[in-house]
Amino acid sequence: MATAPGLIVAAPASGSGKTLLTLGLLRHLTRRGLTVTSAKVGPDYIDPAFHAAASGRPCFSLDGWAMRPATLAGLAGDLGHAEAIICEGVMGLFDGAFVPTGGRDGSTAEVAALTGWPVLLVLDARGMSGSAAAVLAGFARHRADVTIAGVLFNRVAGERHAAALAEACRLTCPEVALLGWLPKDAALEVPSRHLGLVQACERPDLEAFLDGAAALVARHVDVDALLALARPSGVTGGPAVPLPPLGGRIAVARDEAFAFAYPAVLEGWRRQGAELSLFSPLDGQGPEPSADAVYLPGGYPELHAGRLAANRGFLDGLRAAAAGGAAMFGECGGYMVLGRGLEDADGHRHAMAGLLGLESSFAKRRLHLGYRRAVLTAEGVLGAAATALRGHEFHYASVTAEDGQPLFAVADAAGRPLGMAGLAAGRVAGSFVHLIDRE
Repeated sequence: MATAPGLIVAAPASGSGKTLLTLGLLRHLTRRGLTVTSAKVGPDYIDPAFHAAASGRPCFSLDGWAMRPATLAGLAGDLGHAEAIICEGVMGLFDGAFVPTGGRDGSTAEVAALTGWPVLLVLDARGMSGSAAAVLAGFARHRADVTIAGVLFNRVAGERHAAALAEACRLTCPEVALLGWLPKDAALEVPSRHLGLVQACERPDLEAFLDGAAALVARHVDVDALLALARPSGVTGGPAVPLPPLGGRIAVARDEAFAFAYPAVLEGWRRQGAELSLFSPLDGQGPEPSADAVYLPGGYPELHAGRLAANRGFLDGLRAAAAGGAAMFGECGGYMVLGRGLEDADGHRHAMAGLLGLESSFAKRRLHLGYRRAVLTAEGVLGAAATALRGHEFHYASVTAEDGQPLFAVADAAGRPLGMAGLAAGRVAGSFVHLIDRE
């Protein structure tokens, strides 16, 4: 059972300031000497890397749609080995996938109801005063199994604005604790690109940014009152093992081009006895020769396509591993690198590994976004034919050629068929779907 008290940082909508508050809290509490673990609701890679930098501990994703209840419970239990848990929500508190049957939707509210962790609502107060009370009341009373325990106002104009907000909310929702307010601070805005935030590893000012967020929280938030609201989770479960390992010795690509690997998946492989070794394609490294499997996670290979194409040690290493019979799987960016060629945003084609019949392009951008149920079309490196897996797709690449055996038959969260996806050739496979758990 998870024993550490937990709290979920949520908001009425995206862009309200959840991430800034969460990072500030994690860094501030860590600097106070507390052992703090963190989680992120939903299929996110970027925010968890910032969490890990702020706390010095891995951040696990919790996903009510893509994860089996046993997996989610196991991860919540893993998080409990600390003094406090801070979980950042996704989108608005009640926002999730459209599921017409009323089933699991992947929302923050779903995780709050499952774990029993209270919610701290971050309310963007730009352009409102008394109206903030109506928003808070609506959220606090919308769902009986989700407890809004506290509220924090963000982007507040000053002391008078903060006092008006507090008075309105105190009269309307006396049961919700008022925990402080944050001013708008342009120096602490988090820059973004087409897939969300710029990666933590790409920010040379990361430590200064996190320290600034922590200082902001220390000045403006009643942190002791916030911690007093946290409650232990009641969910129980065994160790989380989302996906079967690709092999006994798995070489995992890890650098700025291949950073999107779920810690829960990697840890699950280790728990099942696999040994993991890391290598950097951007540094020209190939997989460990002794590896019997290679995993190329997603990331931003399109930003480094020329460098990757010139790294013969990397590409030749992939080809040698494939020729030697190693199992090989690439997700999203990793899938594109396993293909024949990748066209960057300027229209320049870069030759890739050529192990799958894929041509992809960022010169012809098109958004692909959503949860995916993926069923294997044939036996291969991911399991037996008809094995059902769950994951998420989020990219702007266009497929200009995709020749060979399809890997998956896919459907969206509502069960609508989306056709075939990915490719498999012998013991090499890949797709744009980031796998999260088996079904």
